[in-house]
Parts: sequence; C-alpha cells; structure tokens
Amino acid sequence: MTQPYDILQSLQIQLPPLSSPAAAYVPYVQTGSLIFLSGHIAKKPDGQPWVGKLGQTMKTEEGMEAARAIAIDLMGTLHAALQSTGKDLRQVRRIVKLMSLVNSTTDFTEHHLVTNGASQLFDQVFGSAGEHARSAFGVAQIPRGACVEIELIAEIA
Repeated sequence: MTQPYDILQSLQIQLPPLSSPAAAYVPYVQTGSLIFLSGHIAKKPDGQPWVGKLGQTMKTEEGMEAARAIAIDLMGTLHAALQSTGKDLRQVRRIVKLMSLVNSTTDFTEHHLVTNGASQLFDQVFGSAGEHARSAFGVAQIPRGACVEIELIAEIA
C-alpha cells in the first residue's frame, strides 16, 4: 500500500505548517478517534486570501484549484494535529466528511464541481480512506472575501 507521504511527494506537494486562527477558535479538536478541523479559506501561493465570487469573477475551474489548495492546507493541519499526539497521516483511517462553502452568485450551480478540487485530492492521497461524505453550499460571502472555505472531519486509527 502506498503511503500518503509518498503520494504527496510524487505530486510535489509540501504540507504547510499549522496556521494561527484568524479569530476566537482553535484549528482542530479531537474527541475519541475523530478530529474536527476548523474551516480553512482558500489562499494563493503567497498566503493571501484567494478572493473572488464564483459565477461573477471566477469560473468553476479556478474554484476547483482553490478547493485543491484548501485540501493541501487541511492536510497540513491534520498532519500537525496528529504529530501533537505522536501520530501522522498514516494513521488516517477515513476522511469522514467535508463541508464546503462556495462564495457565489445566486445563479451559480456548480458548487459540487468546485468542491471536487478538494475531494479528488483526498481520494488520490488516501485511496479508499479518502472517500468521504460531503456537503457543498453557495453562500453570499466568506471571511476576508475568500472564494471557498472547507472544513473536515477525519477518523484516526
């Protein structure tokens, strides 16, 4: 079985360090075998928010890229959460659920496709353990004007 870190390396993905919260919350909470990751907004490679509104200033394909970038950030947070307990991504039993908020116009209807940018990367990195339940919503605005925000629940061995 290929390990998540080998797949990340083959994709030339380097996990980012744990980011500090932007408000009054913590980046993750573990209860039992579940880890809940707070919502992560899309960021450009320079670390600034990936600002935009799907259906107005952004197309679905760019939204998918933003969602994929969030998945990388989420894996970085998950990695940090696991390291704090002496574990790592090899102990991910299952990506249980993603919830995706897409900053979009009222007539934009491809939220599910935007969110595929994250879902497909989790499937690629974790194989069948990356298959997850999911919700994708269109919203009027996201903090800092970001185009997408995603939160995650993972089960750990």
